Amino acid sequence: MIRVMLAEDQNLVRGALAALLGLEEDLEIVAEAADGIEAVAVARRVRPDVALLDIEMPGTDGLTAAAEIRAAVPGCHVMILTTFGRPGYLRRAMEAGASAFLIKDGPAEQLAAAIRRVVAGERVIDPALAAAALSAGPNPLSRRERDVLAAGAGGATIADIASRLHLSEGTVRNYLSSAITKVGVRNRIEAAQAAERNGWL
Repeated sequence: MIRVMLAEDQNLVRGALAALLGLEEDLEIVAEAADGIEAVAVARRVRPDVALLDIEMPGTDGLTAAAEIRAAVPGCHVMILTTFGRPGYLRRAMEAGASAFLIKDGPAEQLAAAIRRVVAGERVIDPALAAAALSAGPNPLSRRERDVLAAGAGGATIADIASRLHLSEGTVRNYLSSAITKVGVRNRIEAAQAAERNGWL
C-alpha cells in the first residue's frame, strides 16, 4: 500500500480527494491536514510515503511546508496539487524538493497514476505548466526585493514597508526601484502584480 497524507485547507476539496483516492486499491489515506504547519507536524508523526500539498494554505504555505517535510522526512515524496498554475510556483516547488506539480482540474485517475509514478522514482509535472515555466525564465527578483513587494501589497506606504521589514525608507526605495527595473514595468503596483502573476512572491 502507498500511504498518502493530504494537506488542503478547504474541507470539501480535502474530503473529495480523500474519498476518490481511497477508492484505489493500492492507496491509503493515512492522515489529513488543514494548513502547512499542521502538514509538517503530521508528516513527522505519520511518515507517509507521499504528501499531497496545496500551495495556498493558511499558516505556512504548501511550498514552505514541502521543503520542511523533505528535510524532516527524507523518504516522503512531496507532490504539489494546486489551482494556481504559475510558472514561478513550479520552479519554487522543484527547488523545495517536490516530485510532482499538478493542477487540480485533472481527473482522479490521473492523480492516482501520478502518485504511483512518483513512488516509482519519477518526476511528474503538468506539461502545459512546464512549457510556461521554461518560457518565463527564472525569477529575476532577489529575496529582499520579493519581501519589499509583498509588504507593499495592498497600498502600504514606504514608511509602512520600512517599519514592517526593519529597513530604512531609502533602502526600501532602492529595492522597489530595482524590482521595477528587473520586471520591466512602470511602478511598484505593476511590479507586485507581475510578480504575483508569475508566482515569484
